[in-house]
Amino acid sequence: MPVYEGVHAHPDGDSTVARFAATAAEYGLDGVVVRNHSDATADYDRARIAEEYGVDMVDAIEIRADNPDVASGHVGNYRPKQTILALHGGTNALNRFAVESDRVDVLAHPMRERGDFNHVLAKAAVEHGVRVEFDLARVLRNDGGPRVQALQDLRKLRELVEKYDAPYVVSANPRSHLQLRAPRELAAVGEAIGFSTDQIRQGLEEWAVLAERNRERMSDEFIAPGVKRGRYEEEP
Repeated sequence: MPVYEGVHAHPDGDSTVARFAATAAEYGLDGVVVRNHSDATADYDRARIAEEYGVDMVDAIEIRADNPDVASGHVGNYRPKQTILALHGGTNALNRFAVESDRVDVLAHPMRERGDFNHVLAKAAVEHGVRVEFDLARVLRNDGGPRVQALQDLRKLRELVEKYDAPYVVSANPRSHLQLRAPRELAAVGEAIGFSTDQIRQGLEEWAVLAERNRERMSDEFIAPGVKRGRYEEEP
């Protein structure tokens, strides 16, 4: 199964989409999910980049909103346009909105800022198929007290996700190609919060699962899960 990473490219981040693709190829990643907070990168040449670097480029957006009402409007606007739709969490209200919405694919950074995650949200994520993100950025790029707090938050999140078998994705949340990490490096970080190598890989593979499923749903042939438009000949 291919492994993907979700990134913030220029202008959200410091590196272009092409630079991310080149580095991803070096690190053995199969795809890059460009999940900027706007669709400002929508005009990059996906086909050319994929052909040049051998890396699948996935259109995405990570919606940032002050409250669920604003978030709902953005979700309605961007859901038909983007292959993967994530919601930037970090408050209890936004975390709950995300996991209770069938139109949201990923709850990003649920433990940042004032955010928390509990058994109610874990059950809702299972019911609505919303992937909970394990954002390893604070562990990778902080030290001292902030790093310790990040590890504690991720361990709590892992316990809930495992207990209720909630779907999840894993990311280093890079804003530069220099912050990209190979899967084996992320596996080493995952061990610090109690994940196995296979579990970290599964979280990286889940980005690819979402991309494949949503591309199928966005195609002209899609009607409903398991049902497609097609040409059928009548029996004589």
